[in-house]
Formats: sequence, structure tokens, C-alpha cells
Amino acid sequence: MSDWRQVPLSEVVTRVTTKNVDGTNENILTVSAEHGLIAQESFFTKKVASKDTSGYYVVAPGQFVYNKSTSKSAAYGTVARNLSDKPGLVSPLYFVFETKDGAALPEYLELALNSQQFFGSLAGTLREGARSHGLLNVRLNEFYAATVTLPPAPVQQRIAEAVSAVDDQITALDAEAKAMHAVLRRLRAELVNDPGAPAIRADEAFEITMGRQRAPQYATGPYMTPYIRSANVGYGTLDLTDVLEMNFDPKEREVFGLLPGDVLVSEGSASHSAVGMPAMWRGDLPEPVCFQKTLMRYRAIESVSVPAFVNHWCLWAYESGTFLDIAGGTNIKHITAMRAVRMPVRIPGIADQERIAAELDTMSEVLAATRTEGYRLRSVRARLLTGLLDRTIDIESAEQEV
Repeated sequence: MSDWRQVPLSEVVTRVTTKNVDGTNENILTVSAEHGLIAQESFFTKKVASKDTSGYYVVAPGQFVYNKSTSKSAAYGTVARNLSDKPGLVSPLYFVFETKDGAALPEYLELALNSQQFFGSLAGTLREGARSHGLLNVRLNEFYAATVTLPPAPVQQRIAEAVSAVDDQITALDAEAKAMHAVLRRLRAELVNDPGAPAIRADEAFEITMGRQRAPQYATGPYMTPYIRSANVGYGTLDLTDVLEMNFDPKEREVFGLLPGDVLVSEGSASHSAVGMPAMWRGDLPEPVCFQKTLMRYRAIESVSVPAFVNHWCLWAYESGTFLDIAGGTNIKHITAMRAVRMPVRIPGIADQERIAAELDTMSEVLAATRTEGYRLRSVRARLLTGLLDRTIDIESAEQEV
């Protein structure tokens, strides 16, 4: 008979309902799918907790918290453990619990409760309409009735150590990428905004075009064309998983069509951190592809600028806050084409631009490779954990690999 068991969560944990009734604890915590249970002030740019925290739950060191908020990486929320040496507070929307004495190894339990197995069991108990505004409507009895895989204690320890070894590699890669990115930004600022280079207006250095306004009359027509909008543009990256279409006639395609090497800059946003966010178009989709008015297109001018330099200049203008500085508006900031074309650009000769861009591109490629390896290891980690819990991967093989 197998000594592995599938048990309801209620068999191994006890719910915690201690509240901050005296209001003395001010250590507000939040659960992040990426970072676990962390101080709220380090996660948000402003305090989002209620002024009155007397109804908040107290989370002692070692206790667990379940956050029902969903995200791309956590479709059914996240379970995290208080790894600090002091108690904190969490929203009463969270579930707080602790392991029963000797029922399960806490390090293992945190892994098991963030596994496909556990959340798959939880999903099977949810009702129709359980998802609302990014927050799962999970009832207490549903959560504690979900089943968790429970191997013998020595195997729990070995699984936790094997996954922890991969986590250490991911952490090291993340630290390396973070340090490399900081160096890249400093080098970009030094090379792209060289005080020794002559300054000219931006519209003399680049061809700057605002995208076409979206309107109901363009929703249908004989020339339906994919177009890029601000939602597709990230910090140096394009997300093309959701590209919309509207009608651009042949003349409009000539005006608003994208060519490899064009740089798309977010013209405005309610989030100040997104104003001026740039990404280069590299011919990622078959032509023609156009762009919306929420974006500006920066294109190199022959004999004046080269595409790779344009890309790094736009990245520098975003990273330095230069784009944000020229943006108008109060709550929603807009750069506007009129403001953009007047920006001063320090632009060296073509040969120097190519040299600068080549140096920055080389470092960018190394950074991208480091991040890609981190993403790969995260995928490996997810498969490893799933395989260890469903026993399609034996622990001996996993230990040898990691």
C-alpha cells in the first residue's frame, strides 16, 4: 500500500483568525505571486491598506496566507508563508492558517499548495461565476476541502530541497540580470546623451509620426489591417498575443505602416511609469501592420540617424524620465507630437551611432539571454514540482539533475 496520501487541507492545517484589535501592529503585508509574502510598502508605490487595521489578520512568523487575487502566473491565487521574524498584518480578504504539529513540513507544504495538483482540486469545487474582478470567490470550506499531496516526511524534505536548489539558481540569474540592466542603463545614458555631441531638434534627427485615431467607421471595411496599440508596447518588448484590426486603406497603410527598425513610443497613460515606454518593431508580423494614435512612431532619417541608435535614444529618454518630463496633463500624461518634435537630441555621426548601438546591442543581447535562462528555469521548476507530486519524476533523478 502506498505511503503517499491525498488529504483535504483541513487535515494538515488550522485556520488562524487573530485580529489586530489593539491596532499596534503597522507591518502591512501583501502576497505577490513572484515574491511571496512581503511588506506592502515595498510592493506598491503608495499605501493601499485601510486606515483602520483593527479588522486585519495577524500573521505570525511561519504562518501561511492565501491570496485569492489572480494573475497570468497565478490563475487560482497564491499561497505564501511569513518567512520573516516578526508578525505582520494582511487584509481580511486573505485566508490565514498554520500547519498542525507534525502534519506536514512547512517548506514542502508551501510548494504543494502552489502546485497544479492543489489548485486543480480547488478549481473542481468552485461554482460558476466564481471569478470576479480578478478575485476568486473562494469560500472557506471550499479552500480547506481541496486536496493536497502528502508523501512521507523524509520525501517532503527531499522534494523541498530539490526545488529549493532550482530556486537558488533562479535567484542568482535574477540578481545577475538586475545588475547587468543597471550597468546597461548607465552606459546607455553615457553614450546616447553625450554632452560632446551636437544637439538638434528631435524632428531633425528622427521622423516622428502619430498613429491614426481609432473610430467606429474603421471597425469594418475592405482593408482590415492589424495595428499596434499602447497595450501591445512594453519596456523594450512587444506583446503580440492580442493584436486588433481596423480598416486602413492603401494610402493610410503607406502613412501608418510599420517597417523593421521603427520604434513605437507610448504617447500617454494614466500610469506615469508607462509614458514614453518604447519598443522596436522588428517585422514580427507579416506586412502590412499599422499603429494607433496612442503611439508615436520614431523612424531613422537616412544619413542622419540609424534605427538601432533611434531605439537606444528612445530607451534612454524613457529610462531618464525625459519623455515624462515633457508630457502634459495632470492625471493622464500625454507627450503629444508637438512636444516630442521639439525635444533636443544629441546626435553623433552615423559611424559613431553604429558603434554606440553595436556596443549597447551586445550588452542587451547578453541581458536578454540571462533573462531567457531565468524564464526557462521557471518552466523547469514548474514541471519538476508537478512531476515530483504526481510521481512521474522520481526524487532520486531530480536530486541528480539539480
